[in-house]
Amino acid sequence: MNVNAERNDTGIKGVVGSYRWLICALLFICTTINYIDRQSLSVLKPLLMDALKWDDVDYGSITTAFTFAYAMFPSVIGIFIDKFGVKKTLAGALVLWSLAAAAHGLVATVVGFIIVRFVLGLAEAANFPASIKAVAMWFPQKERALATGIFNSGTSVGVIVVSFGIVWVAGHLGWQWAFVLIGVMGLIWLFFWQKYFTAPEAQPRLGAAELEYIRSDQPFTGKAVKVPWHILMRYREIWPFLIGKLITDPVWWFYLFWLPDYLGRERGQNPLNAGFWVAVIYIGSSVGSVFGGWLSSTLIKRGWSVGKSRMTAMGLAAIFMPGSILAYYADSFAVCVAFITLATACHQAWSANLFTNATDVFPQKVSGSVVGLGATAGGIGGMFMTLLVGLCVQWTGNQQIVFIWAGTMHIIALALFWFWFKGNIPHVSVDKNLDVGHTHRGLAIAGVLVAILGAVLAWLVMDNWEYLKSAVKIQGAVQSEVVAVAIFLIGAALFYASRPKKVSVVA
Repeated sequence: MNVNAERNDTGIKGVVGSYRWLICALLFICTTINYIDRQSLSVLKPLLMDALKWDDVDYGSITTAFTFAYAMFPSVIGIFIDKFGVKKTLAGALVLWSLAAAAHGLVATVVGFIIVRFVLGLAEAANFPASIKAVAMWFPQKERALATGIFNSGTSVGVIVVSFGIVWVAGHLGWQWAFVLIGVMGLIWLFFWQKYFTAPEAQPRLGAAELEYIRSDQPFTGKAVKVPWHILMRYREIWPFLIGKLITDPVWWFYLFWLPDYLGRERGQNPLNAGFWVAVIYIGSSVGSVFGGWLSSTLIKRGWSVGKSRMTAMGLAAIFMPGSILAYYADSFAVCVAFITLATACHQAWSANLFTNATDVFPQKVSGSVVGLGATAGGIGGMFMTLLVGLCVQWTGNQQIVFIWAGTMHIIALALFWFWFKGNIPHVSVDKNLDVGHTHRGLAIAGVLVAILGAVLAWLVMDNWEYLKSAVKIQGAVQSEVVAVAIFLIGAALFYASRPKKVSVVA
């Protein structure tokens, strides 16, 4: 094994190896495959719309099915990860999403694509909760953001692969074979995952010095504990993470699903040119992901507190996000691409540190559940985003409103983090029973208000049903009603979490 520079300044006796970086490489490849699977639809959209006679509302309905499943299931999958382990849960999820990806080549109707995209979203929801927990298992706190930034850069690499490789396959062999090939890639990765991934303590290839280094600043170890989602919601420390995911994840979803369409519709690029520029943009976002993780990890190694390091990295990312707005109004296409590249790079730098925040605050033994709830929040935001963009394009013919929205969300989330934590990242212990025998007033009030909002929106949609059908077709009207009902259900879930419980945290 290679000798790492940390050996000289960790005080650990012996040679610190690098097996943990092999684990990071496996997570990077898995994330790349994950994004090849999900991004293929948006890159092949022009071809599919022509071949299958879709319109924007049809496409919006299909992407909503994915985001709905991706929103609803991460919190459930997070519980499975904490209970059955990272290795088994991620392997099972990858088999299911690979089969769903291949099944795209067997369907030809909007309903068929809605079904396979729903299954794909359900299974792919496991990737980030499992990967973040794996990083928490295999990396000391001072390296987690860097490791997260590296594997998270697979999201951008996946987009690049799709923009060139999958488009080439679709052009030469047909779009059906492109989806089948995507499904096969995941099954190949599974062989290496089964061979090389274990818990650090069970890995015979891992040296004693590296194991000691991994555990050197991990305050949260031990057996998994059972903490139901409605109990986790009572910890006030989880809310900046959840709200941050809710309002900033949809920015990434917007770029993923609608950027090729924007470059073609509003910037006049043909599909080949659009694919090239999408690749350029996502190369930049890969750099941003790794740089954001490297920055906070380096600051921690230099003696900065965890809170100050994370807030600095997130702050630098957030202040440049309004580049998204400047991109839309730029007359020069080159300037537009430069600002979009800056925005996607900053989002990925932000995301690397936001993900790591979950394991900074909560112990490793519940990190799957915490990240799962965060992924649910991000998926809910993404579901609303797909409807918003689809309706904006249908009604206004452009994406101006969405670009403005994308440029402001990270600054709002940064302000929330600062207000909530004042720059200090707390450590939450879940071993002690939380008092759940009383109504949580904040959750109850929020639940009632959100439920009322959802009910009002559902009534407005039904009251204007005929108008919506004429404006955005029946699919758009149904999407609007689904979103309204989802808002009501979110309110109901918050209210349920607020009610007195007889359960407690148990080992």
